Amino acid sequence: MRERIGKLTKRTVDAAAPEAERYILWDSALKGFGLRIEPSGTKTFLVRYRAAGRKRFVAVGRFGQLTPEQARGLAQETLADVRRGRDPADERRRERAALSVADLAARFLDEHVRAKRKSSTAVHYRSLIDCYLLPKHGARKAHDFARADLARLHLSLQDRPYQANRLLAVVASMYSFGERHGLISEGHNPAMRIERFPEARRERFLSTEELGRLGEAFRQFENDGRFGTGIAALRLLLFTGARLREILHLRWKHVDFERGLLLLPDSKTGRRTITLNAPSLAVLQSLDRIGPFVIGGANPDIPRADLKKPWTAVTKAASLPGLRIHDLRHSFASIGAGAGLGLPIVGKLLGHTQAATTQRYAHLDADPIRRAADAIGATIAAALDGRAGATVAPLRTKR
Repeated sequence: MRERIGKLTKRTVDAAAPEAERYILWDSALKGFGLRIEPSGTKTFLVRYRAAGRKRFVAVGRFGQLTPEQARGLAQETLADVRRGRDPADERRRERAALSVADLAARFLDEHVRAKRKSSTAVHYRSLIDCYLLPKHGARKAHDFARADLARLHLSLQDRPYQANRLLAVVASMYSFGERHGLISEGHNPAMRIERFPEARRERFLSTEELGRLGEAFRQFENDGRFGTGIAALRLLLFTGARLREILHLRWKHVDFERGLLLLPDSKTGRRTITLNAPSLAVLQSLDRIGPFVIGGANPDIPRADLKKPWTAVTKAASLPGLRIHDLRHSFASIGAGAGLGLPIVGKLLGHTQAATTQRYAHLDADPIRRAADAIGATIAAALDGRAGATVAPLRTKR
């Protein structure tokens, strides 16, 4: 490649005509500052320097986007960095080779989530990443994705606080994975110290009157047979407090009629046993064994995918708008807590592995708080009415 020397000014740069081969016009005023002219006519300002005994070139910018004086200033800054021991060309090479956010997400999903999480969790993680993270930030370098960027993304989802908070949790896990595997430097987790949105609890508990309406709707659709095993599945969800997939993926071989148990080899919390009550046993005994699954789909060898159609029809017939299928599980728990069974027993029935998970039903627990309140109230009422048996003790005061 041919080289020439001359003062790089607007006039000389304009006059530098393209030739059959590329050539470089070096500036006579600033050593290492030059202009590369391509046969196509493209003109690029560049800097030449030595690092580790080797000659390096780094582009500063194109003529047209930069004036010669602007390019000269950037060239002076680059050469100053070289004198301070930096190697701009090598830094750019490493920057181009660095993982993008999309690259990190792909490895996280493939090497961590797919291998170590349940398939439903993997689907949820991928959905959050594909819908919210990658469209705006997938092309960015993972080490350049800052807390401020994620905070803005989180804020943009304020009308969807649950998804926004789950996204933060996924990004936090993704960057922790990157740190553990040396893909990014330690301490660079953009999800740290970002405040989550408050999440209003969405538990809905059916009243006795609402359960009556729901039962009437069940019977209506059982009589016309429109939804096959769909209504039976809804009854099982309500009678057992089980999760949706625990019933839809239930196999006959997991049903122990003799001991009244469902022996689930895998659930959200791992291996689990569900104790069957008389109504749930009656539902199971009423079903025909057509395939391996208790709640079969159109193909008996495949479990039913969902209960959307029967649930929509049932809630409409029962005048229960907004009621979710998961609220059947909450209703099961609320009845148990309200009957004074105690939160540990309710948690065991629900398959909770952490006591804190069951605490959401603490305000419904009638044992021992409600009994204590009833006892105190009865004593006070008796005293107010002048009835015998009041045992109100005066408070002692210090003298």
